[in-house]
Amino acid sequence: MGAALAAPCAAQSPRTADPERPTVATHAYAVAPGYVELEQGVRVIDPGGPPVTSWEFNLKLGVTPSLQVAFFGTALTRSPAGTGGDVGFAFKVRRDLSPRAAVALVPQLTLPTGRAALGYGAGRALGGLVGVLSADLPGHLHLDVNAGVLGLGAGVPQGLGTVSGGVAAGRFGVQSEVYRIGPGGAGAGQSGWLLAGTVAPAPWLVLDLGHVVALSSGGGAQWVAGGTVNLGRMFKWRAPLTGLRSAATM
Repeated sequence: MGAALAAPCAAQSPRTADPERPTVATHAYAVAPGYVELEQGVRVIDPGGPPVTSWEFNLKLGVTPSLQVAFFGTALTRSPAGTGGDVGFAFKVRRDLSPRAAVALVPQLTLPTGRAALGYGAGRALGGLVGVLSADLPGHLHLDVNAGVLGLGAGVPQGLGTVSGGVAAGRFGVQSEVYRIGPGGAGAGQSGWLLAGTVAPAPWLVLDLGHVVALSSGGGAQWVAGGTVNLGRMFKWRAPLTGLRSAATM
């Protein structure tokens, strides 16, 4: 999952899509209170043998200007060995540092819904905690930095570190990310470099297409494609629509 490309946003509509995909990172912004946003996409991994294909999703609900709840996971992974995938929940607690910068803390919990015997799930509930810094830079550039731990509950936790950057030009944008997940009880370490393009046919819809180059052994090249759609207001909260992200997608 990756941050949306940024543009000045004093008057951003709460219907503007703000994707976290297709990068590993997240950004420090939240869906407007009462609004729902759905991210989903396909990932194809080439491990040096038969490819592995997965369908990933992230359903986000704005609760207050400072709190977002998400239901996410790999709904389906397909390979010659079979299918499966774990799902989980994440809470994003965020705060603005300035009109152009924000921070967030993202605790998460994954559930053992996948087929662990085939390697498509952890076989146990796992926790994670990630800190996020997002900033809009000169020249329509946007930066996201993530650092934290994953795989809590499976012995040695896995360290996570990502640096993501993006630039927008009208409806089109380019994103790049370098990420590393350290080895631990929940799995082997991996690292990679992502390059992706995005296009926004409408303010409430962002499509993406990207490629990941493995920077460590055992990762394999990846191709990702998907989209993010803001589904609009589903609930009415009393919380005011303030404190939203200080930068919009394209």
